[in-house]
Amino acid sequence: MTSVPESSEQTEYASRLSRRRIILTTAAVMAGMFLAAIDGTIVSTALPTIVGDLGGFDSYAWVFSGFLLAEIATIPLWGRLADMFGRKKIFIIGMGIFLLGSVLCGTSQSMTELIIWRVVQGLGAGCILPVAQTISADLFTMEQRAKVSALYSIQFALAAVLGPFIGGFLTEQFSWRWVFYVNVPVGIVAISLVAFVMIEPIVKRHHHNFDWWGVFLLLGWSGTLVFALETAGRDYGWGSPEILALFSISAALLVAFVMVEKKVDEPLIPLDLLAIRSLRASVVITTFLGMSMYGVLSFLPLYGQTVLGESVTGSGRILIPLMLAIMVGSGVGARLVLRLGFRLIVTVGGTLVLIGTFWLTQLQVESTQLELSGYLIVIGLGMGLVFISTSLAAQNSVGLKHMGVATGLINFTRQLGGAIGVAIAASVMMSTLATRLTETFGDVGIKANDVLSPAKSGAKIPPALQPLVAKVFSDALHSTFVVATILAFFGLVAVLLMPRGRAQDHRAARGGYGGDADELRQEVSLDSFSPSGETVVLTPPDE
Repeated sequence: MTSVPESSEQTEYASRLSRRRIILTTAAVMAGMFLAAIDGTIVSTALPTIVGDLGGFDSYAWVFSGFLLAEIATIPLWGRLADMFGRKKIFIIGMGIFLLGSVLCGTSQSMTELIIWRVVQGLGAGCILPVAQTISADLFTMEQRAKVSALYSIQFALAAVLGPFIGGFLTEQFSWRWVFYVNVPVGIVAISLVAFVMIEPIVKRHHHNFDWWGVFLLLGWSGTLVFALETAGRDYGWGSPEILALFSISAALLVAFVMVEKKVDEPLIPLDLLAIRSLRASVVITTFLGMSMYGVLSFLPLYGQTVLGESVTGSGRILIPLMLAIMVGSGVGARLVLRLGFRLIVTVGGTLVLIGTFWLTQLQVESTQLELSGYLIVIGLGMGLVFISTSLAAQNSVGLKHMGVATGLINFTRQLGGAIGVAIAASVMMSTLATRLTETFGDVGIKANDVLSPAKSGAKIPPALQPLVAKVFSDALHSTFVVATILAFFGLVAVLLMPRGRAQDHRAARGGYGGDADELRQEVSLDSFSPSGETVVLTPPDE
């Protein structure tokens, strides 16, 4: 698994590369990262149109969940493979899988096909971000990485803002299929540059055992849980034998996963770190608020098109205030958290999320987009404060040896919480929508697909009924906002698990997981949750 270059060797490698080679390689990996970063907003903007074209409204949430589950379960796998076989080769393979999934998504003729190919896309996306970050770490010295990290932050900000515009433009001017096809030319350029320009450092590689059972059991229990949550209340009753069986299987697989992780030498998730109070609190908070955020984010374009009557592009613009507010909240939180303490900033952020999601439940058909934007700004500011604070709290609660693991664990639980949150919100929304459509249009027989694509379904909705259609969807999406509010409440309650005091107090209290000058002399393994699992020998400054 492990590359073992000393930091001086890395510096020497970076200094031998020409400026042109470094710029082109960086541009290539940033292009790949941009595609992975923009996927969520660009697809969510086009998804109502996709569902209207392909049918299968009941499978709406699986377009997100399938992608997320495949991505989060394979991130550690790709990092290890990159250490075993080289970043260059693995990045090209991961990008190839992502592009293959993109093309197949664009050719889908049914929602089932689309979901399958989204899983393939997710498998490739799980490679792009961690391996691209590792390549970047190889290219730049420690002093240069801060500037490059700022560049990456700007890139993610642009992806968040441009995604809705690009998704709406491609869907309206060409076809929703181009939301996936657009990845291909950019991806081919990235692969070509990496293949022909990038020079990889020559390092000694060690093949370690990989936690394959952990990957399979993680996918098994999370996938079964998400499937149970999405079908409960819609296809089967919550107390039906089918749903109870799915929950039982998921629980059994989770127990097996925990047992495996405790026994293997290189676990997918190092559970012993959860003994640290700050890290454990950050994981719980991030999970609940990740569930809340994704539960809102995934359905906002649907709200825009069915309730506000916006075009595809207009519904995508709804996401922009939320994304910008998250960026602002993250920036503010990063500046205040070390002075005011993690618990206070997380409490403020969690309170803002709870207030914002509660305000969403007060939206009516007559509510304006300006009102919605105001509520989303409140949620975004809160999310930004929480996510940056929990990430820093997790990093600060461990020593350098486990910092990569802690950071990855926070990102992992946020995305896993997102997949579960989308499933819960979708189940509640679908159940409410089916009931309200039957109550309102029982004689007419209007269905969700008729609203999303009346031309394809052949069911032209009379103008007199359109306000009723908007009210039905408003009621259904109101239920998702209620779910998001409940999840945000649990996230805020979980703040009680966070230790009091400032960051320095947390660092002093982290016990055997802390780090000092002696620890810096040790060989540090960032383990399975770092971008690559890279091992580096660090030499501290003279004391």
